[in-house]
Amino acid sequence: MSTSLCTRLSSLRYAASALTLLLAGCVSGPDHVPPQMPLPAKFEEGGNKSNGNVVTAEWWTAYRDKQLNGLVAHGLSENLDVLQALESINSAAANVTVAGAGGLPSLTVGVSHTVSGEKGRLRTSVGTTNTTGGDASLSWLLDFFGQYRRSRESAIATLGAAYATADNAKLTFLKDLVESYIDARYYQERIALSQASLKSRQQTYELTHLQMKAGAASRLDIVQAEGLVQSTKSEIPGLQQSFTESAHHIATLIGMPASSLMGELQKSAGQPVFRGDIRAGIPADLIRNRPDIRKAERELAAAVADIGAAEAQLYPSISLSGLISPSWVKSSGASGGSLTSWSFGPSLNLPIFDGGTLRANVEIEKSDAKTQYLAWKAAVLNGVEEVENALTAVRRDTQTLEPLRRQVETAQESLALSTTSYKDGASSLLDVLDAQRSVSDAEASLAATVQQVAKDYVDLYVAIGAGYLEPEHVAAKQTAKSG
Repeated sequence: MSTSLCTRLSSLRYAASALTLLLAGCVSGPDHVPPQMPLPAKFEEGGNKSNGNVVTAEWWTAYRDKQLNGLVAHGLSENLDVLQALESINSAAANVTVAGAGGLPSLTVGVSHTVSGEKGRLRTSVGTTNTTGGDASLSWLLDFFGQYRRSRESAIATLGAAYATADNAKLTFLKDLVESYIDARYYQERIALSQASLKSRQQTYELTHLQMKAGAASRLDIVQAEGLVQSTKSEIPGLQQSFTESAHHIATLIGMPASSLMGELQKSAGQPVFRGDIRAGIPADLIRNRPDIRKAERELAAAVADIGAAEAQLYPSISLSGLISPSWVKSSGASGGSLTSWSFGPSLNLPIFDGGTLRANVEIEKSDAKTQYLAWKAAVLNGVEEVENALTAVRRDTQTLEPLRRQVETAQESLALSTTSYKDGASSLLDVLDAQRSVSDAEASLAATVQQVAKDYVDLYVAIGAGYLEPEHVAAKQTAKSG
């Protein structure tokens, strides 16, 4: 090999290396940096210990209700809103390929065959001509300024936002399902209390009848006792309707016909009571665990990448294109022949006058990025507020449970004493009726507070972003990221 040829090959290698470095290094626009904002070291009514990663914490099992656990397990795989959100991930993943394809070489190959000839009195040739041809077209836009690389970055960030959206759909489903289950059990408890109250008031009504026969009660006493019985009867249908609606909603959430679930839910299991710890963590945990905050951060990353894609359009673009078209022609009675045409060369596209459209596009993308940053900050602050409110509600509502239980006990004792006194003729029927109302009101207040406390824990664990992923799903995500 001659010295001049070696020198030329060496120069070619250096040129190729320089082109590779140029393509890799020239990327327009800013790089995304994860946003930060100052947060308090702890929640106002929380501790200063981090929760770590709580996305796999099955907090609903602390209610110790096997039926609830089964509904959650079934619903996470069958809820239609969750399935729709998961399907959107497939679309976002395909968009990553589409976004990056423009910066890769494109090769198109075509083949054709035609048979031609002439007929009629004015023909000038006899026989047919067979023409076989093909073409291969190659084009490659050299992405010097990173337009397609930034577009692919934006698509990857959008894919991350799609994953976060699916996670948020699961968290929303968990909140809706568990709270609907708590509501259904609450209405069952209220129905049972009303039926027990109805029985007690019916007995009082019958006792008043006996008292009236003995001359110890008046017609007014009968009317008042009967009015209380009818009032209690009128409550029960509305409570049954509310239970039915909650049961129907649970069936819809887990993707089942209502009739297939009603029988199981009608088996009363008592009101759910949370028997776990209060684990709020610290505000910084929310940025990692809450899917709505992660979604906002990924949307910000996509908006920042779009700035680079818009800026790249301000600069010249160079594309390489080539075409090879071989053909073979054979006429009747003659030997065939071939012909190959080819072309190759670069083309330059330089934007000069566009009325300011390209620069305006850059400003639009910058404004969108600022908007997304503000949306991220709003998501963080909203998350902190939700946890603070949930912590306050858990602590305050829990403090009312014991006094309400004691109130029920004293009301029941008062009812027993007033009933005995009425039987002995030492007190009026009005005392008994008032005591019965007090028992009903106290029991209803206690049931409502048990319901609210159970919901408070749902709000707390949803607010900290807990329990929307199974452990194997987390492992699969980590594997995908490392790949």
